[in-house]
Amino acid sequence: MSHGFGRTRWKRFAVVLGAGVTAAAALGIGMAQGALAASFFISGQRFQVGADTIKVRGLSIYGMVDVTKKGILVPVAVTGLRSAKISGLCQSVVVPIPVLGPYTLKLTGGDRSPTEAKNMFIDATSLSAGQANLDDLDIGVAVGAVSKGPINPEDRESRFFDPNGVAQQAVSAVLTDVRTTAVAVSAATLNIPELDLRLKQGRRECF
Repeated sequence: MSHGFGRTRWKRFAVVLGAGVTAAAALGIGMAQGALAASFFISGQRFQVGADTIKVRGLSIYGMVDVTKKGILVPVAVTGLRSAKISGLCQSVVVPIPVLGPYTLKLTGGDRSPTEAKNMFIDATSLSAGQANLDDLDIGVAVGAVSKGPINPEDRESRFFDPNGVAQQAVSAVLTDVRTTAVAVSAATLNIPELDLRLKQGRRECF
């Protein structure tokens, strides 16, 4: 069964995730007070990840809370891709440099041949797609019961992981005009053809 989602419906799912993120945030209070320990820390710097097209086999989306080294809690929606082909990949982060002002570090690739990723996880504070077509879709599945897409093994070990939280999964998906603001990205493997990494003065972000 195929389901088509435009930008509005895709954002609507973030509201469904809200309950799971709120529960994880409650656990975060204990960690901030020193009662819990985090398995890893993020920098807290937001960066952009964009793509013209992402073709996915095995998709999952679930709520989590990431933590900075200073103990700041950052609720995120984790998008898991078991395997993916990404066309027109772009990643950018703005770095403020004293006296010189902002510089943008931008990575691009996969314009002529797609970037290939396995077990990739994007911890995002926002995500939109011009069009999202999903096959064999489940919305409202428990995070601990997700089977069609991947769950980050480090998330499973985290005190923030709620196996009863709400998640979405699909056997396959095609997303176009993808724009994500993320705080962390990880992957088991990432093969980027035509990799180009540049540092340029000013704000030259992906979108």
